[in-house]
Amino acid sequence: MNRTQELSGQLSAATGDMPTYQIRAPTAALPQGVVMAASPGSLHSSQQLAEEATRKRELRLMKNREAAKECRRRKKEYVKCLESRVAVLEVQNKKLIEELETLKDICSPKTD
Repeated sequence: MNRTQELSGQLSAATGDMPTYQIRAPTAALPQGVVMAASPGSLHSSQQLAEEATRKRELRLMKNREAAKECRRRKKEYVKCLESRVAVLEVQNKKLIEELETLKDICSPKTD
């Protein structure tokens, strides 16, 4: 037996021939929101994290502005449609009132 085999035999005897486990990073993508620590060189600096948070916030605000603008546009269109309908109904109502008056005049007994 050479020296390496002796050391290996002593080591496995000392550990009770227990299998050794190696910690590995998962190969599949992590669920959103899960952060996995890696070597210090690959970690984002706090400045990069702050820049990313600022970028996400600005993107969210921009989307919100666009949604608000679209909402205001739809509301204006809806109000314009309602105003148009009111105008049509007022004209129709006026005609019906005039027709009612005409029919009252025709049907009512005349007193001369």
